[in-house]
Amino acid sequence: MKSKKYKVNILLAAGIALMLMVGATKQPQSDSQNYSAELVFSGVNVPWSMAWLPNGDMLVTERSGKLLRVRDGKLISEISGLPEIYVSGQGGLLDVVLHPDYKENGWLYLSYSSSEGEGRGGNTAILRAKLSDNKLIDKKVLYKASPNSTRGQHFGGRMAFDSSNKLYFSVGDRGNRDENPQDITRDGGKIYRINDDGSIPKDNPFVNQPKASKAIFSYGHRNPQGMAKHPQTGDIWAHEHGPQGGDELNLIGAGNNYGWPVISYGINYNGTPFTDLTEKEGMEQPKTYWVPSIAPSGFTFVTSDKYPDWKRKALVGSLKFGYIVLVTLDGNSVSEKEIVLKDIGRVRDIRQSPDGFIYVGVERKGIFKIVAN
Repeated sequence: MKSKKYKVNILLAAGIALMLMVGATKQPQSDSQNYSAELVFSGVNVPWSMAWLPNGDMLVTERSGKLLRVRDGKLISEISGLPEIYVSGQGGLLDVVLHPDYKENGWLYLSYSSSEGEGRGGNTAILRAKLSDNKLIDKKVLYKASPNSTRGQHFGGRMAFDSSNKLYFSVGDRGNRDENPQDITRDGGKIYRINDDGSIPKDNPFVNQPKASKAIFSYGHRNPQGMAKHPQTGDIWAHEHGPQGGDELNLIGAGNNYGWPVISYGINYNGTPFTDLTEKEGMEQPKTYWVPSIAPSGFTFVTSDKYPDWKRKALVGSLKFGYIVLVTLDGNSVSEKEIVLKDIGRVRDIRQSPDGFIYVGVERKGIFKIVAN
């Protein structure tokens, strides 16, 4: 595909941004809500992630560095034995996921910011552990991004397993867009794939490339904070924060370059352009994008019969606007985006639980269950 280059000055860039903003607001909005949000647990400030144990207990990560065990809306225990967590800006205790075979092997996985390793500050780490008597045991750091940075933004941290039990996880560009995302010898601005024990899959795309980080699966990302396996195809999908405009939803493919910061539908926060390219040969286009930015966080595919008009669609949370976006897919294309559950608050995570209900983690409010009206 030939690249499309737009030569713009600052005023023209602002004009283009305004036009895009007007167009973006035309996506349909739900006038009659079939569902509402019911608060089920308020004892958490920034609920970054949720997972469910086989007995139905919910594990909730608090970004400030707590792993909570919740049952029937009540705090049962604060899990001990966590690693030392570097809490700064957007960093802290992030995602929690269970191994697909958790009932057999008991492995759970945490992403968090860590100060271990080279340099001051911190960077994203992935930990595998088991839970025994509300304490983490058999702990092993599977990956630690480097170098550390004192910048407080773009840790990424989302995780998802594929159908062959490979673990995917994101590390944001750590605020260093000019060096990290396009360089496969550097951590940051990437989505990684490892085996469930931390070893590197032999078919990872860069295993035979000298000096490349062997765990990299895709690159050219800014700050992916939503990731999920498609329930029918098994593909991994992820969304990521753009700058001012240009949030993206991507289908993640082996070795693909998603373009950041060479191509983008966004501009700098001060309104100036940083690139005049929105597409380029060899770089992937998003399946959809948002202008203005919605600040996406949390992502799940709906398979539950409890939500018949949402089934086989996806949900994306918005930190900026405090709503959820219902995304309709036609194969690998996005055919519609609909705003639902307006004014729920700053959505940090969305998960479908094993019992089929959808739960939403909302900053400064807590955990909500989505129920039929």
